[in-house]
Amino acid sequence: MAVTAQMVKELREKTGAGMMDCKKALTETNGDIEKAIDFLREKGIANAAKKSDRIAAEGTTFISVNGNDAIILEVNSETDFVAKNEGFQVLVKELADHLLTNKPASVEEATAQNIVEGTTVEAHINAAIAKIGEKLSLRRFEIKTKTDNDAFGAYLHMGGRIGVLTVLEGTTEEAAAKDVAMHIAALNPKYVSRDQVSQEEVEHEKEVLTQQALNEGKPEKIVAKMVEGRLGKYFEDVCVLDQTFVKNPDQKVRQFVESKGATIREFVRYEVGEGIEKREDNFAEEVMNQVNKK
Repeated sequence: MAVTAQMVKELREKTGAGMMDCKKALTETNGDIEKAIDFLREKGIANAAKKSDRIAAEGTTFISVNGNDAIILEVNSETDFVAKNEGFQVLVKELADHLLTNKPASVEEATAQNIVEGTTVEAHINAAIAKIGEKLSLRRFEIKTKTDNDAFGAYLHMGGRIGVLTVLEGTTEEAAAKDVAMHIAALNPKYVSRDQVSQEEVEHEKEVLTQQALNEGKPEKIVAKMVEGRLGKYFEDVCVLDQTFVKNPDQKVRQFVESKGATIREFVRYEVGEGIEKREDNFAEEVMNQVNKK
């Protein structure tokens, strides 16, 4: 398979590796991006676990809590300037209130519902688009419930650039739940605990770490032991309970939560624009196109 410049660009964005290294990795893996990432990691050239192709559309995350119900949502705009617009902020709160009250199962179901008599959510958003002058969209949301014996932790970072909603069982201490949410915002774990990591993912990580150690010239007889040690570090990266607590480096998050007599049931972490490819405008070309039209 021919390696294209676009493929090299995509791999560079995902891994941070150099152009020639990316080209070689793609050549060696017949153009398979995921295998190329593993190839670079095995060679010690890139740590793909720390990279991703995020940062795209602008907008905000928002969290609303009403008794034992809470919602986290993301609403997108074209520019960060509009995301700070008062009209946009009002729209976000209106959407949060509607979703939390009506609890639709999906964005599609939500946009078809009436937010006021005779006006659907979709029409309401379109009215805001006409007024604000930018494309706006309800991208995603999750609604969580708890009991009177549990606590929600709600945290918005940088005015909503990152939003985290946690559910702690066994405590009503909202401050503790918020501390966990702040930690998750900072370290971005994927799972609560190790038992949530699939066996397939664990085996894949072992394969990568084994090849990485062999490529470093480590003796085969100690590679297995090295892999187990590095696998522990991997779990620290992806499981919140294994992570060092950001507010107290002498504690793991597990120890902090247990000191409150609680457990982390679940969490949701949204970062504005993650996973969406941002359009790259060629302003010189745009100007020339406008000139040529005159």
